[in-house]
Amino acid sequence: MTSIPDTIDDVTPAWLRNVAGLPCEDAVATQIGVGVGVSSALYRVALQGDDCPSSVIVKLPALDEAAVFTSTMLRMYIREVAFFEQLASDVPVRVPALHHGAVDLETSKFIVVMEDMVGMRIVDQLEGMAIEDTEVAVDALAAWHATWWRNADHLAEKGVAVSLGDPVYTAVLPIVFAEGWEKVTSQMEIDPAMANIGPRWAAAMPQLLQDLSSQPATLCHGDYRADNIMFDHDGAPVLIDFQLTGTGSGAYDLAYFITQSLETDVARDHERRLFERYVERLRAAGVPDDDLGDDLWLCYRKASLFCLVYPVVASRGMDLADPRQRALLECMNARFTRAAQQLDLDELL
Repeated sequence: MTSIPDTIDDVTPAWLRNVAGLPCEDAVATQIGVGVGVSSALYRVALQGDDCPSSVIVKLPALDEAAVFTSTMLRMYIREVAFFEQLASDVPVRVPALHHGAVDLETSKFIVVMEDMVGMRIVDQLEGMAIEDTEVAVDALAAWHATWWRNADHLAEKGVAVSLGDPVYTAVLPIVFAEGWEKVTSQMEIDPAMANIGPRWAAAMPQLLQDLSSQPATLCHGDYRADNIMFDHDGAPVLIDFQLTGTGSGAYDLAYFITQSLETDVARDHERRLFERYVERLRAAGVPDDDLGDDLWLCYRKASLFCLVYPVVASRGMDLADPRQRALLECMNARFTRAAQQLDLDELL
């Protein structure tokens, strides 16, 4: 019995028993995360049986071919399985428990069966994260980064994560960015601040990545945003989605989180204070002062500029006729525009 089913229909009770080790007698799958997770197909599988959880989450390759292409080229499915198998036990923040993970290194065909974090409080990225939750998330991010600060290069060498300076980005991103930019600009109204940056982004991207990867490296979550952060009953964060784990400047995660997970007025009012809070948490965890100077703020701004890649490339796998997906993209574009204006990102080009 193959360890990597082709479709969710192949995730049968027999497969779950024999491969994933879940002693269930019945399994009913329902697709979830439509319009949120575009790089994978997500399913909640309700289980029946003694000594097994009431449900699990199953991740399979995306149903959209463009999203599968991007995910495969960027080794996203390989990274997620590697995270659960080799890194999850060292993370200082709660993550789902893994029941089964498998990936074909040649084709990136994959499956992850993991704990269902049902009952956790979810923050809708469209609504934006409240400042109290944001502070908790910033503290958790600092703890994560401090764990691997200046001790992450070997993770990229082992293939567990991908360096921000990896040639795969400069090979793939200009192509998929151009396709996404064409789709976004032809089907949506773009603010002049974003429209001014988009055509020049690809030329600036290689240097941005070189700068972000040449700083003191840590393990980056890579997709640290509200939709991937839950909160338990005590208000502690729980992280999901590890398909973009990489190595590079911690400012990368922080910039993406603040610029994309907060409403524009909240980000405008609290951005620099949240950055300083992150720095103080790193310092308290033992990160040397030499790594926490003005260069880190410059990295934050460069990361904010690079993060235009997220809405543009994600658009390739999104149905812009779907209200939720279109609203998410409009939200991401508006928040990038705020960052472009307030952080003077055009100057970095």
